[in-house]
Parts: sequence; C-alpha cells; structure tokens
Amino acid sequence: MAHGCISPRTIFSEISRYERANGANKSTYWVIFELIWRDFFKFYALSVGDGIFHSGGPVGKRKVWEKDPNGSKFRRWVEGRTGWPLVDANMRELAATGFMSNRGRQNVASFLCLDMGLDWRLGADYFEHALLDYDVASNWGNWVSAAGLTGGRVNKFNIYKQSKEYDKEGEYIRTWVPELANVPAEKIHEMKLSIKDQEAFGVQLGVDYPVPMKSVFKFGGAADDTKRFGANKGRGGKGQNGKGRGPRRPKLADYEH
Repeated sequence: MAHGCISPRTIFSEISRYERANGANKSTYWVIFELIWRDFFKFYALSVGDGIFHSGGPVGKRKVWEKDPNGSKFRRWVEGRTGWPLVDANMRELAATGFMSNRGRQNVASFLCLDMGLDWRLGADYFEHALLDYDVASNWGNWVSAAGLTGGRVNKFNIYKQSKEYDKEGEYIRTWVPELANVPAEKIHEMKLSIKDQEAFGVQLGVDYPVPMKSVFKFGGAADDTKRFGANKGRGGKGQNGKGRGPRRPKLADYEH
C-alpha cells in the first residue's frame, strides 16, 4: 500500500470474499481494523495539517525533552543497545529488514518518548528513513500519538510486561539479540542478572550486552501498561467516534453497497 502496489480496497474486498466463504476470524478482523486506523490517520493529518510535525503536536503542548547533546542515547535506541531486550530486538529487526510489527512499533515508540524522554520526532524521522512501508500520515500520526500530544490518552507501555506477554519463551529476543541466546525465558525479559547468572549464561552485562538504560518516567508512580492519562480515553481522544475509543470496525454491510 505504501508504494501503491495494492490498494486498501482490494485488500478489503479479498478479505470480505474470504470471510463469506470461510467465516471471519481474529486475523481477518484485525487486518480490516488496522486498515480503518490507516484511514483515520489520513483524515487526521488532513484535519491538523503540519501539526503532526511540531514538537508539541497538534495540541501545541509544550514539553521539555531530555537533553542528548551528542546523540548517544538516541544512537543506543537506533542500534538496539538500550539494554531492554524487547526494544533492542525490534530495533535490530528494523535495521536489518525495514520492517517491525505493529506491537513492536508501539513499544519502541513508547520507550523512546516516555522512558528515555527524547523528542518523539527523532523516532518518527528515523522510521521515515528505515521503514519499507513508510506512510506519512500513519507514521507521524502514530508517533505524535505515542508521545501523548493528540489531546487523548497517553499509552505508557510496560516493556517488561509486554515482553513476557508477547514473547513468552524469549524466542523473538534470541533471534535478534544473539548475545542472550543462553538466557532462559524466566530471566530474559528483564536483565537483572546476578554475577552467577551472567557466568552461567555466558553474558557479561556492560561488556557483551548493555546495562539497561534507566527510565525517566515519573508521572503517577508505577509505569503500568497502557496507563491512561488525561480526561479522554481512546487512541486519539473523543473526537474519533464520540466515545473516545477510536474507530469502530464497521459491519460488512457498511461497505458492501
């Protein structure tokens, strides 16, 4: 879609045909749901104009980002050397393939903006450079949303919890972070390895793999997964469908005219 090789209407038509013949499932639901998000960000970008490129986002909220005078912190994020295995695995996959899963994109964006406290536009610009499926509205719209600058809720992802939930056995991490190949699943998600552990697993923190970067997140105490801040609840606030829950997935009848 990003390169014009296939249209969203074609994808929707084929999924609808499949569902009529075989029934709907979670996968068909989510593909269409994400196509709707793609449409939303197209219209969102049109409505706010160049606000999606501003430091304070469309809401114009002033925020003081962490200083990174020589860019060393940002480079650690780009190169997958933050010391947070899930973040590092996703960033290394992006560098090697030009692709990252939707879940991964949300996690690394949250980490850059809300844990590292760096200007979200650094991440959006890097994604523009690195992604094979780069799309202006989807990329910048999702990034400014990750930074909490759309007027809706702020999703602060708990990277440790996300890692345990979506890579339970640590297989994805080991694929992209070979330094941790011998670290067992119960210890690979949060790098709190004792000296004895490091010797047993053949990895020395600070030498073979970085010591985890500290989070600068301070709002409201514990960094709960998708913690909601502000009055509006929803990926982009109440303006999307009046209920603050983002776009609903239409029934097939809505599109079969």
